[in-house]
Amino acid sequence: MPMAAADIEQMIKEALPDARVEIKDLAGDGDHYAATVVSESFRGKSRVQQHQLVYAALKGKMGGTLHALALTTSAPV
Repeated sequence: MPMAAADIEQMIKEALPDARVEIKDLAGDGDHYAATVVSESFRGKSRVQQHQLVYAALKGKMGGTLHALALTTSAPV
């Protein structure tokens, strides 16, 4: 069952309330997305740690309901 982009955005914003989130459906199938997430929570963290925060926000849906998510993360400039 595909996952809606709005649901992905909502889950990320619930975990990272200050986040600016942009989601793109890469294949039009609800299974393959790209996300750009900018949050102060990422400051001082490695890219791996930043991605782990986003995956934790998705509460186990990554690799299941959500097949693929290409991530770009950063702290605000």
